[in-house]
Amino acid sequence: MNAGFCRDFFQRKGMPGNQSDDTTDEDATELKFPKEFEQADTLLTSEVYLLLEHRRQQSEQKEEIDEMSDVFVKTLNYTRRMARFKNRETIRAVRTLLATKPLHKFEVAQIANLCPETSEEAKALIPSLENKMEDDELDEVLKDLHSKKTFQ
Repeated sequence: MNAGFCRDFFQRKGMPGNQSDDTTDEDATELKFPKEFEQADTLLTSEVYLLLEHRRQQSEQKEEIDEMSDVFVKTLNYTRRMARFKNRETIRAVRTLLATKPLHKFEVAQIANLCPETSEEAKALIPSLENKMEDDELDEVLKDLHSKKTFQ
């Protein structure tokens, strides 16, 4: 195995004593992500499910259904089970609701994917929310989110 690859791998992984000066610590609790993610958008699990389901339907129409990999099928099944929102309109409404709040795109995805019941639960699961919103405001957002989930 290439020694340069191993060194680079361990530097990226933040192994003790192996960090270079140009690496920054990654910490999702403080919304610190690698540079590669700065311009990346986040997807909700529900959006991933819709994309994969669309791809499955395309394969089915082309009679390529046997060519879908095990990983694809497992990922499709996982996203089907974990998707909180089942249609585009609801997903759009959820994104619109959360876009009006002072949230990082990571927090938006986490709130929508986890659907916490209370602000206390949300802040326990997503520590970066701690100083973003007052509990009353966050509880109201979560209540709206659950309403959209229930009436979709």
